[in-house]
Amino acid sequence: MIEDEERLRRARAILIAGPTASGKSALAIKLADRLGGVVVNADSMQVYADLRLITARPGVDEERATPHMLYGHVDAADNYSVGRWLADAAVAIEDIWREGRLPIIAGGTGLYFKALTEGLSDIPPVPDAVRAEVRAAAEARDTPMLHADLMARDPETARRLNPTDRQRILRALEVLAATGKPLASFRQARRPGPLARMPVEKIFLAPERAELNERIDRRFVAMMANGALDEVARLAQRGLDPALPAMRAHGVPWLIRHLAGEIGVEEAVAGAQADTRHYAKRQFTWFRHQAPDFEWMTPPAG
Repeated sequence: MIEDEERLRRARAILIAGPTASGKSALAIKLADRLGGVVVNADSMQVYADLRLITARPGVDEERATPHMLYGHVDAADNYSVGRWLADAAVAIEDIWREGRLPIIAGGTGLYFKALTEGLSDIPPVPDAVRAEVRAAAEARDTPMLHADLMARDPETARRLNPTDRQRILRALEVLAATGKPLASFRQARRPGPLARMPVEKIFLAPERAELNERIDRRFVAMMANGALDEVARLAQRGLDPALPAMRAHGVPWLIRHLAGEIGVEEAVAGAQADTRHYAKRQFTWFRHQAPDFEWMTPPAG
């Protein structure tokens, strides 16, 4: 499909999804250079300025050679959400169209792509004071306890969430505190996404699983050689809330444990690699069930 240049040019946007380390960024840059496009980030961790190396963001030279948007534009202290990304992406896409160029949206965060094409539930914003109060009350409670609380108050949402997903559980509790209504009650009120009902090409890169696992492991070793540990050390020195999304990027918790003297570097690397492989498996599953209209393809060579 990617060799059909006329078909690609007719699209209003090209969406390139896939598991981590599948070659999404390389393909996005190749198509942007070929079609006069702009690469737009759809990875929830690559938005953070503090995390260039550990999230495998495109390099400085790549960003200079090919236009990129929404990479590294958020501070790690910010609790960035899919709703805020969607608002930023809508503005970016309009700017790209205004310049007569093609948005090429690349990343592995399935909810970002779903929001682009299907929209988001119309959930009222949570005031900062309410968010701070909920998180302060949660500090002394472990994640299973918070999940049990949510199950009692919003069982539909709780059943949809992993009991260990502290960030999403806190988000649901914040909505309850701010609105008095369960998060599930807002699911039917949905605003259309900026690419709704538009002709877009949807690609899911699907490498062979064993090969992908090897790439994930090699890439993390390369990250370490290129300074990922120093990057995480600088992040750790900021003393941020460990529940923030940036603090849970793959590899960050393991390397912070190593920096704190809890584990050796070999254990930290192995743990980070295992977490990333498991995440890639979940990405395959999510897109297979939640985004069946994406065309699966083997990543192109080179």
